[in-house]
Amino acid sequence: MSKQRTKGLIALNAVLLVGLALITLAPDAEAQARRTRAHGQYAIVDAQFLGSQSAAIIVLDSANQEMLALRWDRSRRILTTIGQRDLAADSLGARGGR
Repeated sequence: MSKQRTKGLIALNAVLLVGLALITLAPDAEAQARRTRAHGQYAIVDAQFLGSQSAAIIVLDSANQEMLALRWDRSRRILTTIGQRDLAADSLGARGGR
């Protein structure tokens, strides 16, 4: 092997080693703050909503203060989401008045 080829391989190994060090020592990226979620305590209620013959299902998670509205799609035979609410955030916004 020639000296120039050996120097090139050493330089390549040095670059790869620096890249590995940067990846290994880089801080972890977190898109969302980690939040522990309590085990849910659910209540399920059937409902009828205006403008449709379909029935809806309202799922209330009292432990995490969330509500989810679902509808049964007969043609596709699946539950589709109508909407979702964070009741804790809603109650903070409603403090200003009724």
